[in-house]
Amino acid sequence: MIVNNARFVVSNSDFSRCPADMRHEYAFIGRSNVGKSSLINMLTGQKNLALTSATPGKTMLINHFLVNDSWYIVDLPGYGYARRSKDDRLRLEGIIKSYILGRAQMTNLFVLIDSRHAPQKIDMEFMEWLGENGVPFSIVFTKMDKQSAAAGERQTAEYLKQMLDTWEELPPVFRTSSADGRGRDAVLDYIEQMNRLPLMQD
Repeated sequence: MIVNNARFVVSNSDFSRCPADMRHEYAFIGRSNVGKSSLINMLTGQKNLALTSATPGKTMLINHFLVNDSWYIVDLPGYGYARRSKDDRLRLEGIIKSYILGRAQMTNLFVLIDSRHAPQKIDMEFMEWLGENGVPFSIVFTKMDKQSAAAGERQTAEYLKQMLDTWEELPPVFRTSSADGRGRDAVLDYIEQMNRLPLMQD
Protein backbone atom coordinates (compact mmCIF):
# COMPACT_ATOMS: atom_id res chain seq x y z
CA MET A 1 0.00 0.00 0.00
CA ILE A 2 1.15 3.52 -0.82
CA VAL A 3 0.17 6.18 1.73
CA ASN A 4 -0.58 9.35 -0.20
CA ASN A 5 -1.92 11.43 2.65
CA ALA A 6 -2.78 11.29 6.32
CA ARG A 7 -4.29 13.92 8.55
CA PHE A 8 -5.47 14.35 12.11
CA VAL A 9 -9.26 14.43 12.41
CA VAL A 10 -10.38 14.46 16.05
CA SER A 11 -9.50 13.67 19.66
CA ASN A 12 -12.00 12.75 22.32
CA SER A 13 -12.55 10.60 25.38
CA ASP A 14 -15.89 9.08 24.37
CA PHE A 15 -16.01 6.42 21.66
CA SER A 16 -19.60 7.37 20.82
CA ARG A 17 -18.31 10.75 19.62
CA CYS A 18 -15.73 9.24 17.26
CA PRO A 19 -16.24 9.88 13.51
CA ALA A 20 -19.68 8.72 12.42
CA ASP A 21 -18.67 7.55 8.94
CA MET A 22 -18.39 3.82 8.41
CA ARG A 23 -14.73 3.33 7.51
CA HIS A 24 -12.29 0.67 8.64
CA GLU A 25 -10.36 1.65 11.78
CA TYR A 26 -7.03 0.21 12.92
CA ALA A 27 -6.26 1.01 16.53
CA PHE A 28 -2.79 1.01 18.09
CA ILE A 29 -2.18 0.38 21.77
CA GLY A 30 0.61 -0.67 24.11
CA ARG A 31 2.34 0.04 27.36
CA SER A 32 3.62 3.56 27.84
CA ASN A 33 6.81 4.38 25.93
CA VAL A 34 6.55 1.37 23.61
CA GLY A 35 7.00 3.56 20.53
CA LYS A 36 3.37 3.94 19.46
CA SER A 37 3.51 7.48 18.10
CA SER A 38 6.80 6.81 16.31
CA LEU A 39 5.27 3.74 14.65
CA ILE A 40 2.21 5.69 13.47
CA ASN A 41 4.48 8.39 12.04
CA MET A 42 6.58 5.74 10.28
CA LEU A 43 3.54 4.00 8.77
CA THR A 44 2.09 7.25 7.43
CA GLY A 45 5.42 8.71 6.34
CA GLN A 46 4.74 11.88 8.32
CA LYS A 47 7.33 12.81 10.90
CA ASN A 48 5.02 14.72 13.24
CA LEU A 49 1.54 13.32 12.60
CA ALA A 50 1.33 11.67 16.01
CA LEU A 51 3.15 13.61 18.69
CA THR A 52 6.04 11.72 20.27
CA SER A 53 7.35 12.44 23.73
CA ALA A 54 10.09 11.29 26.05
CA THR A 55 7.48 11.39 28.80
CA PRO A 56 5.54 8.13 29.03
CA GLY A 57 1.77 8.22 29.13
CA LYS A 58 1.16 11.42 27.17
CA THR A 59 -1.72 10.06 25.07
CA MET A 60 -4.87 10.59 27.15
CA LEU A 61 -7.49 10.57 24.39
CA ILE A 62 -8.70 8.56 21.39
CA ASN A 63 -6.99 10.17 18.38
CA HIS A 64 -8.27 9.57 14.84
CA PHE A 65 -6.09 10.04 11.74
CA LEU A 66 -7.65 9.66 8.28
CA VAL A 67 -5.33 7.89 5.82
CA ASN A 68 -5.72 8.12 2.04
CA ASP A 69 -9.17 9.62 2.69
CA SER A 70 -10.45 6.08 3.12
CA TRP A 71 -9.51 4.49 6.49
CA TYR A 72 -8.48 5.50 9.99
CA ILE A 73 -5.50 4.94 12.23
CA VAL A 74 -6.62 5.29 15.85
CA ASP A 75 -4.07 6.15 18.53
CA LEU A 76 -5.36 4.87 21.88
CA PRO A 77 -4.01 5.80 25.32
CA GLY A 78 -1.22 3.57 26.59
CA TYR A 79 -1.83 1.28 29.54
CA GLY A 80 0.19 0.38 32.61
CA TYR A 81 1.74 3.74 33.44
CA ALA A 82 2.33 3.33 37.16
CA ARG A 83 2.80 7.03 37.96
CA ARG A 84 -0.77 7.87 37.16
CA SER A 85 -3.25 8.23 40.00
CA LYS A 86 -5.70 5.39 40.55
CA ASP A 87 -8.54 7.60 39.28
CA ASP A 88 -6.62 8.42 36.09
CA ARG A 89 -5.81 4.76 35.49
CA LEU A 90 -9.45 3.76 35.94
CA ARG A 91 -10.62 6.56 33.63
CA LEU A 92 -8.15 5.56 30.91
CA GLU A 93 -9.10 1.91 31.29
CA GLY A 94 -12.72 2.90 30.76
CA ILE A 95 -11.85 4.91 27.62
CA ILE A 96 -9.81 2.05 26.17
CA LYS A 97 -12.25 -0.76 26.92
CA SER A 98 -15.33 1.15 25.79
CA TYR A 99 -13.70 1.90 22.43
CA ILE A 100 -12.40 -1.65 21.91
CA LEU A 101 -15.68 -3.34 22.83
CA GLY A 102 -18.09 -0.74 21.49
CA ARG A 103 -16.60 0.52 18.24
CA ALA A 104 -18.08 -1.42 15.32
CA GLN A 105 -15.64 0.17 12.86
CA MET A 106 -12.55 -1.20 14.62
CA THR A 107 -11.26 -3.83 12.21
CA ASN A 108 -8.07 -4.73 14.06
CA LEU A 109 -6.21 -3.76 17.22
CA PHE A 110 -2.43 -3.65 16.92
CA VAL A 111 -0.89 -4.47 20.32
CA LEU A 112 2.64 -3.06 20.51
CA ILE A 113 5.32 -4.95 22.44
CA ASP A 114 8.91 -3.79 23.02
CA SER A 115 10.92 -6.54 21.31
CA ARG A 116 13.75 -6.30 23.88
CA HIS A 117 11.67 -7.40 26.84
CA ALA A 118 10.51 -10.75 28.14
CA PRO A 119 6.72 -11.20 28.38
CA GLN A 120 5.23 -8.75 30.86
CA LYS A 121 2.26 -9.74 32.98
CA ILE A 122 0.28 -6.64 32.04
CA ASP A 123 0.64 -7.35 28.30
CA MET A 124 -0.22 -11.02 28.66
CA GLU A 125 -3.31 -10.25 30.74
CA PHE A 126 -4.42 -7.59 28.27
CA MET A 127 -4.12 -9.95 25.30
CA GLU A 128 -5.91 -12.65 27.27
CA TRP A 129 -8.77 -10.18 27.86
CA LEU A 130 -8.87 -9.47 24.11
CA GLY A 131 -9.09 -13.19 23.39
CA GLU A 132 -11.85 -13.73 25.92
CA ASN A 133 -13.86 -10.93 24.31
CA GLY A 134 -13.26 -12.06 20.74
CA VAL A 135 -11.41 -8.88 19.78
CA PRO A 136 -9.38 -9.21 16.54
CA PHE A 137 -5.80 -8.19 17.25
CA SER A 138 -2.24 -8.47 16.01
CA ILE A 139 1.09 -8.27 17.82
CA VAL A 140 3.61 -5.64 16.70
CA PHE A 141 7.11 -6.03 18.10
CA THR A 142 8.73 -2.57 18.14
CA LYS A 143 12.32 -1.29 18.39
CA MET A 144 13.84 -4.22 16.50
CA ASP A 145 16.77 -1.94 15.59
CA LYS A 146 17.82 -1.73 19.25
CA GLN A 147 19.40 -5.20 19.10
CA SER A 148 21.15 -7.38 16.57
CA ALA A 149 19.04 -9.21 13.99
CA ALA A 150 19.87 -12.57 15.57
CA ALA A 151 19.05 -11.34 19.08
CA GLY A 152 15.79 -9.83 17.88
CA GLU A 153 14.67 -13.03 16.18
CA ARG A 154 15.64 -15.09 19.21
CA GLN A 155 13.90 -12.75 21.67
CA THR A 156 10.65 -12.51 19.72
CA ALA A 157 10.60 -16.25 19.03
CA GLU A 158 10.97 -16.93 22.75
CA TYR A 159 8.15 -14.49 23.48
CA LEU A 160 5.81 -16.26 21.05
CA LYS A 161 6.85 -19.65 22.41
CA GLN A 162 5.77 -18.57 25.89
CA MET A 163 2.46 -17.33 24.51
CA LEU A 164 1.78 -20.77 23.05
CA ASP A 165 1.76 -22.13 26.59
CA THR A 166 -1.70 -20.59 26.94
CA TRP A 167 -2.81 -19.82 23.36
CA GLU A 168 -3.89 -22.49 20.90
CA GLU A 169 -2.79 -20.32 17.99
CA LEU A 170 -1.12 -16.95 17.66
CA PRO A 171 -2.53 -13.80 16.08
CA PRO A 172 -0.68 -12.17 13.16
CA VAL A 173 2.78 -10.98 14.21
CA PHE A 174 4.84 -8.07 12.85
CA ARG A 175 8.42 -7.05 13.65
CA THR A 176 9.05 -3.35 13.23
CA SER A 177 11.47 -0.50 13.70
CA SER A 178 10.42 3.13 13.43
CA ALA A 179 14.09 4.06 13.04
CA ASP A 180 14.80 2.06 9.87
CA GLY A 181 11.28 1.45 8.54
CA ARG A 182 11.38 -2.29 9.17
CA GLY A 183 7.95 -3.94 8.98
CA ARG A 184 6.23 -0.93 7.40
CA ASP A 185 5.25 -2.70 4.18
CA ALA A 186 4.07 -5.81 6.04
CA VAL A 187 1.74 -3.82 8.33
CA LEU A 188 0.38 -1.66 5.50
CA ASP A 189 -0.16 -4.70 3.25
CA TYR A 190 -2.10 -6.38 6.06
CA ILE A 191 -4.27 -3.28 6.47
CA GLU A 192 -4.83 -3.20 2.71
CA GLN A 193 -6.05 -6.81 2.81
CA MET A 194 -8.41 -6.02 5.70
CA ASN A 195 -9.75 -2.97 3.87
CA ARG A 196 -11.04 -5.25 1.11
CA LEU A 197 -13.32 -7.08 3.56
CA PRO A 198 -16.83 -5.85 4.39
CA LEU A 199 -16.95 -3.76 7.51
CA MET A 200 -18.54 -5.76 10.34
CA GLN A 201 -21.47 -3.88 11.81
CA ASP A 202 -23.50 -4.51 14.93
